[in-house]
Amino acid sequence: MLKLRIFTASILACLLLAGLFLLPPKGTVLAFGAVFTFGAWEWAGFGALRAAASRICYALCVALLLLLSWAWSRDPVNLMILLAVACAWWAIAVLWLSFAPGRHRPALTLLCGVPVLVPAFIGVARLQLATRGFARGPEAVLLLLLLVFGADIGAFFAGRSFGRHKLAPRVSPGKTWEGAAGGLATVALVAWGGAAHFGLPIAAGVAFGCAVGIFSIIGDLTESMFKRAAGIKDSGTLLPGHGGILDRIDSVTAAAPLYALGLFGSGVIA
Repeated sequence: MLKLRIFTASILACLLLAGLFLLPPKGTVLAFGAVFTFGAWEWAGFGALRAAASRICYALCVALLLLLSWAWSRDPVNLMILLAVACAWWAIAVLWLSFAPGRHRPALTLLCGVPVLVPAFIGVARLQLATRGFARGPEAVLLLLLLVFGADIGAFFAGRSFGRHKLAPRVSPGKTWEGAAGGLATVALVAWGGAAHFGLPIAAGVAFGCAVGIFSIIGDLTESMFKRAAGIKDSGTLLPGHGGILDRIDSVTAAAPLYALGLFGSGVIA
């Protein structure tokens, strides 16, 4: 299974790099939109939509919201509002995870797909088009993804080697505090390397990177919570060894709004 995961991840990494650096910027934005729309198709399964027609309808509704939010977020003030509201949603998700992870209703689950998917798309898409600041847009998006992947990979190997104490047993029994610590240690290294490469303050860069890493863990746990409530192991079967699209972008959905809010809000990228 590990070899299959690595093989699939290698293919995805090549596609990702090609999309970020070879496609025209607007082509990459369209590709992001397609990924998040397919993610909405998978999210529909969390909300007990089983028929293909109903899942397509939900995905199209989310796609429409992506388009409307894209137009609305052209104004920098509106972009900041959208990203800040998304971060507030993820703070609420922490409370949900901590105190009531078993309380779900299909309609509420479908509604929650909007703050999970839409702001994350806006965050990565607006970053991709950024032209001024410490890095070009594709480089800023790549650093975000490296932080998220670092959290995921570090947690996976640290958890397998040292995991003893459950992080959120009612949501994801396999995740441990030791794994989370290993993930954050990896994130700190990635953030240090990114700050050094781009000439940013090291301490601030590492602190911000770790905050993004924490949000990525929250995104992972939140998707696990919804999957568990729906009685689903994986969001889909599209990616061998990894599950579905949502199983790969769950951490990004939480990390991207905070990352974009921090970069755009501080003015280090525009």
